[in-house]
Amino acid sequence: MMETGKEKTAHGRQVERVLWIVLVLNLVVAASKYFYGLASGSASMQADGIHSVFDSLGNVIGLVGISLAARPADAGHPYGHSKFETYGSLAIGVLLLFAAFEVGSSAVEKLVAGTYTAQVTPVSFIVMVGTLVVNLFVTVYERRAGKRLKSEILAADAAHTLSDAFVSIGVIVGLGFVVAGFPMADPIMALLVTVAILASAVGVFRTGLRTLSDHARIPAADIARAAEKVDGVRSIHAVRTRGTEAEVYCDLHVLVDPQMTVLAAHDLGDKVEGVVAAAFPQIKEVLVHIEPDTAAERAEG
Repeated sequence: MMETGKEKTAHGRQVERVLWIVLVLNLVVAASKYFYGLASGSASMQADGIHSVFDSLGNVIGLVGISLAARPADAGHPYGHSKFETYGSLAIGVLLLFAAFEVGSSAVEKLVAGTYTAQVTPVSFIVMVGTLVVNLFVTVYERRAGKRLKSEILAADAAHTLSDAFVSIGVIVGLGFVVAGFPMADPIMALLVTVAILASAVGVFRTGLRTLSDHARIPAADIARAAEKVDGVRSIHAVRTRGTEAEVYCDLHVLVDPQMTVLAAHDLGDKVEGVVAAAFPQIKEVLVHIEPDTAAERAEG
C-alpha cells in the first residue's frame, strides 16, 4: 500500500512548480514595494516590502523542503521523507518571526525619534494597489493548489501571502492618513504589519506542530464505517491515523470470527486495506490487526 517513489516525485514536482511561480511573483512584489518605499521614505511600504522578501525566502525553503520530502522511503526512513515538508513550513514560521522583529523595531525607532519621512505620491498608491492585486492572485492560486495537492508548505505560504495582502491594505490606508496630514500613521501602520506577520507565524507553527505531534488526521469513526462494509468484519476498534495531510498512515483492529482460518483472515485483512485506501486517497499505508471476536477483545476496544 506504500506510495511509490515515482508517485512521490510527481507530487513533489507539482508542488515545486507552484512554488517557482509564486517565488517569481513574490520577488517582483517585494522589489516594487521596498525600493519605492525606500525612495519615498515610507516606513510602512518598506516594512511591507520586507514582509514580501521573507515570502520569497519562504518559497526557497519550501523548494528545498519539498525536494527532500519527495524522496521515496529508504532503510533510514521507512515511512518516507514527507515530514521534511513540515520542517520546511516551520522554517518559514521562523523567518516570519525575524521579519516581525525587523519591521517592528524599525517602526518603534521612528515613533520614538518622531521622524516621519514618508512622501506620498500617486505612484505610491499605484505601486501598493498593483502589488495587492498580485498578492490576491497568488493567495487564491496557491491556496487552491495546496488543497488539491494536500501540501502543508503551500497551505502555509498561501496563508502568509494572504496576510501580506491585508498588510498592503493597511499600508494603503496609512498612506491615505499621511496625505490627510497625519504622518505618524505611517510607522503606526508598520506596527500593525508586525502584528499581522506574527499572526501568520502562529498559524504556520500550529499547522506544523499538529503533524509533528501525530495529531489524528481522519476521524476514527469515518474509517470504521468504511471498514465495516467488508463481509466478515464483525467490529472495528483502535483506529489511529497520523502523518501529513497529503500522506496519512493508518492502523486499526478488525474483530472476526474466532474460527476463521489464517488464510481467510489474511484475505479479509487485504480487503479491509483496499476499502479504506479507496475511501481515503490520502492514506498511503493501512495496517490491519486481525483479532478474534471475543468478550476480552471487545472489552479492550
